[in-house]
Amino acid sequence: MGAGPVGLALAGELRLGGAQVEVVEQRATPMTESRASTVHALSAELLDQRGLLTALGPPDPVRTGHFAGLPLDLGDVPSPRAGVWKVPQTRLEAVLTGWVHGLGAVVRRGTALRSLRQDADGVEARLEGPSGPETVRADYVVGCDGQDSTVARVGGFDLAGTGPQRHLLRADLTGVDVPTRRFERHPRGLAVSATDPSGLTRIMVHRRNWGPANDAGPPALDDIIDAWHDVTGDDLSGARVVWADRFDDTCLHATRYRNGRILLAGDAAHRQMPVGGQALNLGLHDAFNLGWKLAAHVTGRAPDWLLDSYDEERRPEAARTLALIRAQTLLLLGGPEVEPLRTLLAELMAYPAVRRQLALRISGLHIRYGSPTPPDPAVGRRLPPDLLGPADQERLRTLLATGRGVLLDRGKAGWLLLRPDGYTAAAGTADTDPAPELARWFPADPRPVPTLTTGQEDSHGQM
Repeated sequence: MGAGPVGLALAGELRLGGAQVEVVEQRATPMTESRASTVHALSAELLDQRGLLTALGPPDPVRTGHFAGLPLDLGDVPSPRAGVWKVPQTRLEAVLTGWVHGLGAVVRRGTALRSLRQDADGVEARLEGPSGPETVRADYVVGCDGQDSTVARVGGFDLAGTGPQRHLLRADLTGVDVPTRRFERHPRGLAVSATDPSGLTRIMVHRRNWGPANDAGPPALDDIIDAWHDVTGDDLSGARVVWADRFDDTCLHATRYRNGRILLAGDAAHRQMPVGGQALNLGLHDAFNLGWKLAAHVTGRAPDWLLDSYDEERRPEAARTLALIRAQTLLLLGGPEVEPLRTLLAELMAYPAVRRQLALRISGLHIRYGSPTPPDPAVGRRLPPDLLGPADQERLRTLLATGRGVLLDRGKAGWLLLRPDGYTAAAGTADTDPAPELARWFPADPRPVPTLTTGQEDSHGQM
């Protein structure tokens, strides 16, 4: 349920794994506003291993990100896709839509979910679309339907955390000329503004005395002009609103991601303030983690523990990210009382080790799935970018694009078994047999896991 970036990415992963997929979306047409536009290194890697990154536009990542508004170099991390990739959500959704259509997924728009009922064999969903109400049956239902998730509400999920305490206004404007403001804290609030090459200016503003929003609808232009002038002194008169909304600092997390045959992913599972693109990236990580596991389970190629590992891997990681977002929210929106903490944080960020750890966390490259003390340090992580030469990296990208696992034969250096999402499932020395791990991770797959023997010459005689 849901044809945003998370639902579309999940649909593509399911199709690569051989599952039949139908995406149900309440909106009749794709959205025209780009609520999110920041893709971090891990998400860029995941998109790249499916051959999607180049379709998003010229590779032009920037290095500078932020933590709580303090500048942070996100280009100095161990990733071939380091940095901040600016991709409008409309463009990301268009590329993902083309991908899933090419893979044979069905996307139904203008159709709302009304109720769910599950039994031992499947899930019955009552829908209402252009032709009226209907009931469909599926093996599984995944809610990727955002912060106001109907699947979470009717599917038996509880969310824990903190409700809204402060709200902000966000708007895309034309016809204005305002200076760039990078998370500027003023005595009367917070202001952010940036103008893209087309002349579209995005602003975000928070007044210091604002609590939870009293109105759930989009703000009026007069409200935006008044708040911006109150905080910055700038005059937005003459602006035209392309799109505007309100958002708040809600921080809620599902207590489980799976309830029988109903699962959650993306904002349906975790609701957070959109600081630095973390919400979009967190959701994409969910989709690429769940897709291959659910596909293998539905097609009878995996035991139940593999599907359960989605919750075991992603929910703790989301909890850590939500804590990071909450810390940034307090440091950004707090009053004078947080200035000593901001001063201390700025001093700590002068140390390379602190900057690196924060950059890894924001980029998603700190993740290690499974045991914190695995038998091999490679297990649970992605491959280091310098492990393979250019020719082997290209071969690996070609193999991963099919959604299959890969056995990496490194000769005397041993072997690594990669999951379809690119994480290392198992590792062994040259004299150990990978067969037991292949049987554990891919027990009933009739197709042999492809093997990539590293260090072989390509067709041009290059290593």
